[in-house]
Amino acid sequence: MQSLTDRELDIREQPLTIYPRPKPVRAWVRFGPEAIRVDAKLVRSSPLAAGIEFRAGEQTFRCWVWGNAVDVLEEG
Repeated sequence: MQSLTDRELDIREQPLTIYPRPKPVRAWVRFGPEAIRVDAKLVRSSPLAAGIEFRAGEQTFRCWVWGNAVDVLEEG
């Protein structure tokens, strides 16, 4: 699975928001050349990127993706 690099994130220069209650989202992620859309939780964000967490099978993945790759879902 691919995640944004530290250089792309620029976290040292960008504000970071951490969500105490992660928000449900649908997000595009990459596994090598394959792009798939997953149900995930938004756990943190910067002005340009989203830190998400999702499960595939028995494994939990955490990665950073571009913010426009994420759609926040309505809760409830």
